[in-house]
Amino acid sequence: MTTIPFDQFWAWLQQHPNCIVRMSTPDAAVYDDDDCHWYIGPVQEDLVAQMLKGKRMVAELLISPEHISYVQDLGEEREGEHVFEAIAEGPTERFAAYAFVMTHGFDEDPAEHTPGTVH
Repeated sequence: MTTIPFDQFWAWLQQHPNCIVRMSTPDAAVYDDDDCHWYIGPVQEDLVAQMLKGKRMVAELLISPEHISYVQDLGEEREGEHVFEAIAEGPTERFAAYAFVMTHGFDEDPAEHTPGTVH
């Protein structure tokens, strides 16, 4: 298991929206669908991950980056499913506030992939 600074993970995630298998919080999960696409980006002071069908929003995850301490790369959960947990730490607790499951692991060279392309 490795850790990644949240801002570095978020920049990488923005380059790989078509690689998201699912995103979740402790309360809910959104699964990828062939009829939908993902938007990952800023919205005012927060960040947003949205699933869209055409121009209609199907699901939205608002993220306050100041609450995220780091991201854990948990590796491959199942074949072709790499798990990343955004960890929030408080004075007495530590928990996975958000999770992203991707089709591939974290890579630091964005030149290897073209944004918006399934790979």
